[in-house]
Order: sequence, then structure tokens, then C-alpha cells
Amino acid sequence: METVTVSPKFQVVIPRSIRESLGIKPGQKVQVIPYQGRIELIMVRPVKEMRGFLKGIDTDVERETDRV
Repeated sequence: METVTVSPKFQVVIPRSIRESLGIKPGQKVQVIPYQGRIELIMVRPVKEMRGFLKGIDTDVERETDRV
């Protein structure tokens, strides 16, 4: 686990080991989400990169009779 310090401008630096393991590049956008008392950073990925990420998902779900 890594520890970072919040600067007077409320900035943090993502440690090198984490940046490298996740492939974060300079200028890349991330979403900041407060979740159950913590902060989560979610990488924003281009739509082209997301193509096919749901491949193989089970689409058989029970539907209400008026939604068929």
C-alpha cells in the first residue's frame, strides 16, 4: 500500500509503481468518485478501447411480461 500527501493546492501524486502497473500516462483523465468514506479514481478510457469489453456476458435475464 502506498501513502501520498495532499499538497496545499489539494494535489496528489500517484506513485510510480501504481502508474506503471495501470498504464497511466500524463494528461490521461480520471474520474474522482467519493464512495463509502473513501476516494476512488476511475480511469476514463476512449470508447474505441471499450469495444468488446462485455463479450461473453450472459444476456439471459428474466423480463417482465410487458417488456418482451
